[in-house]
This record gives sequence, C-alpha cells and structure tokens, in this order.
Amino acid sequence: MDLLHAALPYAPLALLVFLAGFVDAIAGGGGLITLPAYLAYGVSPLYLLGTNKLSSAMGTTVAAARFLKETRTRWDLLFILVFLAAAGAFLGARAIALVPPEAIRYLLIVLLPPVAIFLAAKKSFGLADTSARFNDNALLARSGSISFCVSFYDGLLGPGTGTFLAVAFARVCGFDLLRATALAKLLNLVSNLAALGAFLYLGRVHLKLGLAMGLAGMAGNYAGSHLALKKGAWVIRPMLFTVSAALLAKIVWNMVR
Repeated sequence: MDLLHAALPYAPLALLVFLAGFVDAIAGGGGLITLPAYLAYGVSPLYLLGTNKLSSAMGTTVAAARFLKETRTRWDLLFILVFLAAAGAFLGARAIALVPPEAIRYLLIVLLPPVAIFLAAKKSFGLADTSARFNDNALLARSGSISFCVSFYDGLLGPGTGTFLAVAFARVCGFDLLRATALAKLLNLVSNLAALGAFLYLGRVHLKLGLAMGLAGMAGNYAGSHLALKKGAWVIRPMLFTVSAALLAKIVWNMVR
C-alpha cells in the first residue's frame, strides 16, 4: 500500500513516457514529450538527458527487436550501418565545439517544411519497397551515407533523428516505411546506447526513475510497434508528418522566445 502511495505522483509521468514510447516507435520524436515531462516533474537538468536516454533506450530496444523480427534485412548490411551510425554519432559529439547549434537549427527550419509538405502530399510514399532497383553496392552507399550523416547530426544536436532516418531510408533507398522504420529504430538505439554510456560514466543518470519510466516506455514502444506492423505506412506516414511539424514548431519556439 505504501509502495502504491509513493508511486501515485509519478503515474502521470509514466503515462506521458508511455505516450512518448508509442509515438517514438512509429515515427520517432518521443523526446519532444519526455524531456518537458521530466522537467515538469522536477528532474534536475544535470540528470535530465541521461535519465531520458535510459528510459528511451529501454523502450527503443523493444521496438527495434519487434521491427527487425518482422522485416527482412541482411545482417551484413545491418552490421555496416550500425558501425557507420556509431562512428557518425561519435564524431558529431566531438564536433559540437566546432559547429554552432544555432546554425543547425536554422538548417532544420529550411529542411523540415519540405519534408512535412512531401509527407502530406505524397499519399503513396513508403507503401511499396522499390529498393530492388539498386544493386548491392549502390544500396550500401546510399544507406551507409544516411546512417553516418544522420547519426552525426544525432551526436551534434539530436531532435528528430528517428524521423529523419525513416524518411531518408524510404526516400533515398526506396525501402517501404515499415523497413525504413525498422532500420531507424536500430540505428537510433545504437546512438542512444552510446550516449547513455557516457552519461552513466559521468554519473548523470537518475537510475531508479530512469528504470521505472523505462518500463512505461517499453510498454509504449510495444504498443506503437504493434500498430505500425499491423497498419504499415498508413499509420507511419501521418505520424511522421505530425512529428516533423511538431519538431519544426519546437525549434522555432525555442529560437523566438
């Protein structure tokens, strides 16, 4: 009874983390919900990012496992993409001092509206897998470039990484949105784990809260991935549009306030 009483104040936070996991499994962008939620519940900025990475990594593990189990992707390709994603995220983190974050935000303001408009207008986007038109080397070059470049951005700034990965894999490589989302989840998990390791080393993770909220995130990711696997591009595409629009609104708001 005492345990239930102690847990009740965190029930709304757990619900928000569940919702973030649900959205993140389908289209990415869960951090748009969890970061403000953790701040609202009094998590110190010192522990904010690390605690969020812990709960996010737990949830993304569930989504990545479900998507990869249901989609067919060559393991040798996955290994190369994971390596490139890890390298990109590492170099992006090292480049923070060289590239002003404001410059990246201005770039996103230019790039996000066309992405959102494209997703809204292209009703057939991601419904069919057309990647067979590329030979193995061309597909590796395209997917490898996406993995490295978007993960570099993830290490440098981060918001919307899963969304950018899914849209890029579908648009540039010709994967259907289900397969593109599966790859996005795996590579996003790699960057999350790399960042989590750094935060754990620095002692900037609220372990008890992160693990508890991670369970809520796992439930949300399971529900979201189940819906995405059942409905495919019909649910993923509008969710990608929504997340892209929300990300753009957040960036603009942060810059003008």
